[in-house]
Amino acid sequence: MNDSAASTTATLVKGLGAASLGLGLSELLAPGGIAALAGVDETPRSRAVIRALGARECGHAAAILLGSEKLVWTRVAGDVLDVAVLAAGVARRGPGRRRRGIIAAAALSVIGGVDVYAALRTTSHDQARHASGQRHHSLRAAVTVQRPPDDVYSFWRNLENLPQFMHHLKSVTADGNGRSHWVANAPIGQPVQWDAEVVEDEPGKRIAWQSLPGSGISNSGSVEFTPDRSGKGTEVRVTIGYQLPGGALGKAAATLLGESPDQQVNDDLRRFKQIMETGQVLRSDGSPDGTVAFRQMHQQAAQPTGKEA
Repeated sequence: MNDSAASTTATLVKGLGAASLGLGLSELLAPGGIAALAGVDETPRSRAVIRALGARECGHAAAILLGSEKLVWTRVAGDVLDVAVLAAGVARRGPGRRRRGIIAAAALSVIGGVDVYAALRTTSHDQARHASGQRHHSLRAAVTVQRPPDDVYSFWRNLENLPQFMHHLKSVTADGNGRSHWVANAPIGQPVQWDAEVVEDEPGKRIAWQSLPGSGISNSGSVEFTPDRSGKGTEVRVTIGYQLPGGALGKAAATLLGESPDQQVNDDLRRFKQIMETGQVLRSDGSPDGTVAFRQMHQQAAQPTGKEA
């Protein structure tokens, strides 16, 4: 919901709160007139009921005008009660009173429809706001590699090298024009795919990318290569913005399986450092599949790799 729609909803809700205040005061101060208007006999009992309904309406007004917009739902519940009380009050009256009661009930139904409409708008607004606040995530990570920036940049810039150290990637296929197709393993379910393009490319310094519209997963980010203080190594800084499929539930499941994006990027950079410095990713005998948490649950005690010394 955009700002204009949100403003319209807020105005509508406040208007209904003011209507509740006006009706509530009328029922408290002139219960006899309200009874006559609704086609209900004016008796001590009916006046007491109408005053009780008036106090409730004033409560609605206070809640809506001073509290959350979503409290307009209390008016919806009140509308149901009002129709039920009115129906009971006019059911046994003469034809004239009954017709007046039917008209009053019709009016209450129209008011109830407006209340439901306003309540649904506040719910949609809240869901949209929640989604916009939770859908997109970002993370940063860094590592120092004992290789010159040009070497580090060159290895990363060949995007088809990325699956060597990004273990969640199945493949990256570059087309030579700055665009590429990515296939990644999802923590649960089928692999996800997306297309991306390089939007900034400063040799030896920086690479930035953005997924293309219609991709299976929306993401963007950059990697920067800066000489370290010794002048012999490179500080690699990665910034990534992403949309995780499955929302909060998907992120919780991913974390449980050791595949959260935060964990992934730090593990990826650790492996990247190993490849650049040693030419391979190092693993222990006790954890031959690496540091993926789900696989570590089944790791075995350290033992020979099968090759004789």
